[in-house]
Amino acid sequence: MSTAAFEVIAALVRLRSGIVLGTDKAYMLDTRLGGLMRENRLANLDALAAKLRAPGNEHLAAAVTEALTTNESFFFRDGKPFDHLRRILPRLAAARPAMQRLRVLSAACSTGQEAYSIAMVADSLGLGARLEVLGTDLSQEVVRRAREGVYSQFEVQRGLPVQMLVKHFRQEGSQWRISPALRAMVRFETGNLLADLRPLGSFDIIFCRNVLIYFDAPTKTRVLSALADRLMPDGVLYLGGAETVLGLTDRFATIEGERGVYAPVTRLALAG
Repeated sequence: MSTAAFEVIAALVRLRSGIVLGTDKAYMLDTRLGGLMRENRLANLDALAAKLRAPGNEHLAAAVTEALTTNESFFFRDGKPFDHLRRILPRLAAARPAMQRLRVLSAACSTGQEAYSIAMVADSLGLGARLEVLGTDLSQEVVRRAREGVYSQFEVQRGLPVQMLVKHFRQEGSQWRISPALRAMVRFETGNLLADLRPLGSFDIIFCRNVLIYFDAPTKTRVLSALADRLMPDGVLYLGGAETVLGLTDRFATIEGERGVYAPVTRLALAG
């Protein structure tokens, strides 16, 4: 692969998703784009780059971006954010009118484990009927899988307590399907964090975890600003443990004692 071909593909992915592909990630292209090149009868990455530069390549450009998006997820990932969520949901519910639903955004939701984990927490608190979880992801394939709500034995063993598995899943051969009751609390849509988020409405809680690490600083600031616009004044933002708002935006403040948990600066603080 020539340097020019890598630059074409990296620029395309950055424009469409915000993901920055450094030259140290060049090895990924052959692995992840191999099937796509065979499907389009392209001999190599240089031929793929040439086709991407040609007019009428929207479908191919979308497929390349999707193939190079990292989709890693598992139930109750990292644990502590869900412990905090378990404490904060009742407080937010009490602060809202009795019939008002609590809206949660699971951004870059991948195959849905995070969104369903949020729903399980709400159900355990007796708040399932008041919860609406929206999962969004750039990849149409992972959104399809999330909507299906079917997971392998390996996937349900990653972070999912046995009690939750028994309560919320039905076994189908070697796979496990989310219960209709839990599935009704969650919906999934394809969505891009770089797009206009206003049509999504406002949220009481936003999960945007392990996403910003793939962006450059200006894109991180842009995304954080867009999320701040969508978050209620007393809402909560969850980022990944290795992510921070420091040096990127003044629209969020850390919640004391909580790693990766942030509050809009429009309020004083929300105790954990």
